[in-house]
Amino acid sequence: MTSSQTSDSYVLRGTAAGGTLRFVGIEATKIVEDARVRHDLSKTATAALGRTLAASALLAVVLGKKTDSRVTLRLEGGGPVGWIVAEGSTDGSVRGYVRQPDADLPLRESDGKLDVSGIVGAKGELAVTRLLDNGEPYTGSVDLVSGEIAEDVSMYLGVSEQIPNAVLLGVYEEGGRVAHAGGLLVQAMPGVTDETLGKLEANIRAMGQITDNLRRGSLMEAMHRAAEGLELLLAAEAQSARFQCRCSREKASDSLKFFTAEERQEMMDAGGQEIVCHWCGEHYQISPDEIAALEAGAGRAKA
Repeated sequence: MTSSQTSDSYVLRGTAAGGTLRFVGIEATKIVEDARVRHDLSKTATAALGRTLAASALLAVVLGKKTDSRVTLRLEGGGPVGWIVAEGSTDGSVRGYVRQPDADLPLRESDGKLDVSGIVGAKGELAVTRLLDNGEPYTGSVDLVSGEIAEDVSMYLGVSEQIPNAVLLGVYEEGGRVAHAGGLLVQAMPGVTDETLGKLEANIRAMGQITDNLRRGSLMEAMHRAAEGLELLLAAEAQSARFQCRCSREKASDSLKFFTAEERQEMMDAGGQEIVCHWCGEHYQISPDEIAALEAGAGRAKA
């Protein structure tokens, strides 16, 4: 499998060093391009949300307890993009948005790269919400380390979940589109040796940026590069991943039940109401007849 602008996104899983390292990687190019188009994101906002989307998919695999588990990340660092929210599921679906999609910054003077930490900010926190074994939601949080997102996610796993790890995230844009995007999470498992961790650290340091690796080849090749000398064993099949929201026309219509009868009447008099899903940018035009049906349903409920 190779990464390209047109190929579907996917997740790869594997182990190395006799099962003492767990590898989870995502090729997220199509996911991030879909997000860019849906939310009309600036270049730097695309990179920030894209990294967070990839992270949510990786954390869903590592922290998810069931086949339909979801993990939600929320970053707010005081930067011009405002908050960033992404939700990943163990079924491969992800969705997300930013507060200010048109916020942007010039390239960093130091290295000519997108200023993700500048647009996110570093004076805030990363909060991660997931379901515990008993089905109750649990939210853990850490102060942001840098606003670069990968370092912040890694800090969260280490501090809040006590999971030794390494995290790589990246988005590369070219010609006004997302050309490459993805991420890699390596989790240290019980029994891992200092020698194994030393090799892993050296490999990751030699790799450089994850997007540089995706530009040169596939996600699989990048994962083998990170696990060089550690006998990486990949799962036989990749899991499909995609930008997919859980909104629907029915849910959009039902949301109008929270308005007063007078407000719904104003919507009908105006020719209907448009509902926009903040998660995915989908537009739903609710007609006066559909709003009237809500009124009728409310009347029957009172009766």
